[in-house]
Formats: sequence, C-alpha cells, structure tokens
Amino acid sequence: MDSLNGVESLGFSLPSPAYLAGAILFSLIGFAAYRYGKTTARPRVKWIGVVLMFYAYAIPQTWLLFLVGLMLCAGIYWFHD
Repeated sequence: MDSLNGVESLGFSLPSPAYLAGAILFSLIGFAAYRYGKTTARPRVKWIGVVLMFYAYAIPQTWLLFLVGLMLCAGIYWFHD
C-alpha cells in the first residue's frame, strides 16, 4: 500500500475495474474486427478494429470509454458488408 500512496502522490491514479474490463473487452473485439477486415479485404472494418484496440489509452472516463466503444462496434456492424 505504501507504493500505491507514492504513485497517487505523483498524480497518477489506478483505473476502476469497470474501466479495465471495458478496455479489455473492446480491445478483444477490435482484434477480432481487425483480423476479419484483413482477411476479407474490408479496410474500414480493419481500421475500426485498430482504433478499438488502442482508443482506451486516450479516454480517461469509464462512461466515455463505453460510449465510444459501443459507437465503434456499431460502425463495425454498419460496414461489415
């Protein structure tokens, strides 16, 4: 616990379990979309998959992580044909 207090005193905070679960879930969906887009020659799906894998690094709020992730998943559904 001492090291956790030291990290928090530097201005860093650990993400919530919901944030971590969302980041892992959307990253796995992004990896699957990337593979699907690559094998079926659908560049939009492939690039949405790449964004899904890495966008969690840029979004600090949990509610925004889920909102953007769901919107990107809807984009995969929209462009899958």
